[in-house]
Amino acid sequence: MFSFFKKKPPLPPAADTLSAPLASPAAAPVQIQSPDTAAPLPAATPTGANAALDWLRKPFGAKATPPAPPAPLDALKAPVTLTAPTVPLAPEAALRAPPAPADGRSGWLHRLKTGLRKTGSSITTVFTGTKIDDALYEQLEEALLMADTGVKATQWLLNDLKRRVKESKTTDPTAVKDLLTQALTELLRPLEKALVIGQHQPTVIMVAGVNGAGKTTSIGKLTKHLANGGASVLLAAADTFRAAAREQLNVWADRNLVEIVSQEGGDPAAVSFDAVTAGKARRKDVVLVDTAGRLPTQLHLMEELKKIRRVVTKADASAPHEVLLVIDGNTGQNALAQVRAFDDALQLTGLIITKLDGTAKGGVLAAIAQERPFPVYFIGVGEKLEDLETFNAREFAQALLA
Repeated sequence: MFSFFKKKPPLPPAADTLSAPLASPAAAPVQIQSPDTAAPLPAATPTGANAALDWLRKPFGAKATPPAPPAPLDALKAPVTLTAPTVPLAPEAALRAPPAPADGRSGWLHRLKTGLRKTGSSITTVFTGTKIDDALYEQLEEALLMADTGVKATQWLLNDLKRRVKESKTTDPTAVKDLLTQALTELLRPLEKALVIGQHQPTVIMVAGVNGAGKTTSIGKLTKHLANGGASVLLAAADTFRAAAREQLNVWADRNLVEIVSQEGGDPAAVSFDAVTAGKARRKDVVLVDTAGRLPTQLHLMEELKKIRRVVTKADASAPHEVLLVIDGNTGQNALAQVRAFDDALQLTGLIITKLDGTAKGGVLAAIAQERPFPVYFIGVGEKLEDLETFNAREFAQALLA
């Protein structure tokens, strides 16, 4: 009679959601094409939601164990133990170079040649001509002076070179370059000396230098060099003048796995005294004392350096055994003024020349050899640990005039 009283057709039976497979992208096998081959990789196994659904399908009352939760992230972290290798130090050993692979020195020579390119390129262009005459010697003199070789060293090199050319009767400008290499090697030979470790225990090395010369970085590299040679090293953070110096030296101590004596806001001389005393008690081979960088014209700060030296002598009557000055190769002739001032204050025993890769004034070593021939124990041509190496006169001359 009325259509709205008619029975509606029954709805189709609802799908059993517990028995039907989960329709999700994760349930379908996934094939990933390798970029190198067309063969598909094995299909991924469905996990996650499907695994939980399988657990729900078990009969009611059955003993079932829910899926185990994922392991916490901390449980996946395996402990790591760092151990420093120990190598016995030979008594009175001259640490000229650490143990290295057979090609280690050749790698250093390549870096040295590359680092000295700015200095050497202006000198070697003089020998591109076709004859040997006064013009060649004049150009060579100008190039050497521009490289900050200094007047005295330049005159010595020119006189020695002319003598060699006359004796060998050389007529080829290229051969003259080889003779200049020999003359430069002879001039630099007095600077070539080994840093001796082992005559004293500990060997106390005091390191000084002006601000920005790379003093603290050189101490870190020197620590690595000594450790590679088998020496146990203790660092003294006596640079309490600069705020970040102690933190910087702490970083180097961590990198090289060595101990450090430091004191926030302490007196530099007191820190040095404590370090030398600790080095003796712990039977360290070397104590490296990092002092504050300063200009030689800052007389009150230079007096502080003198005080550090006196106090170190109180801790060990024979110390300091080495007093090294770090010189920035970019300073050129100003390096000679630094050597004079620090030598007058501290009685220097050796030099470390840094940053030779960033300057065209690498000829300053010739000026030092002519006027203040202190041993150059190390030279640096980069920021990496391996970019500080022992000085060899012939290697330097060959790399400079390559």
